[in-house]
Amino acid sequence: MDTVDATVEQLRAQCLSRGASGIQGLARFFRRLDRDGNRRLDAGELRRGLAELGLALGEAEAEAVCRRWDRDGSGTLDLEEFLRALRPPMSQAREAVIAAAFAKLDRSGDGVVTVDDLRGVYSGRAHPKVRSGEWTEDEVLRRFLDNFDSSEKDGQVTLAEFQDYYRGVSASVDTDEEFVAMVTSAWRL
Repeated sequence: MDTVDATVEQLRAQCLSRGASGIQGLARFFRRLDRDGNRRLDAGELRRGLAELGLALGEAEAEAVCRRWDRDGSGTLDLEEFLRALRPPMSQAREAVIAAAFAKLDRSGDGVVTVDDLRGVYSGRAHPKVRSGEWTEDEVLRRFLDNFDSSEKDGQVTLAEFQDYYRGVSASVDTDEEFVAMVTSAWRL
């Protein structure tokens, strides 16, 4: 295991020791460090932030962590990518139940869930804003879909986006049995 992986493992352990909100709390903490709001941290900002959390990194280590998640060559750390990397890997049981839930939603079988797919599985007619006339049923379904969609909110959810959403949920659920039961119940599998 290289230094960057060891650092990520230490941070992951620290997050998980804080319970369900550990990674979310870390996300808020890093966003606070991001003074210019560009959703990126340079090595110095990362070092200072980790030091506040009790994880001291040398300059070279902080630069190596930034390089690992530097997708555009800017020399900075993309916060979303980094936070995704901190999430613990999911077991095969968790991956399988997520795939089953996605397959239930993907009525067309094309690998992308859209409002049309949701119409075949769920109804938004009982939603209070539909009943009041404020929203259409399609608006309710679209907003529901947006929960799983990436930050681009293009109205289409891929399996990768769906899995990414559930990786975040999974990080706060202790056992496979609890996670599988929760997803099975939520999607009526």
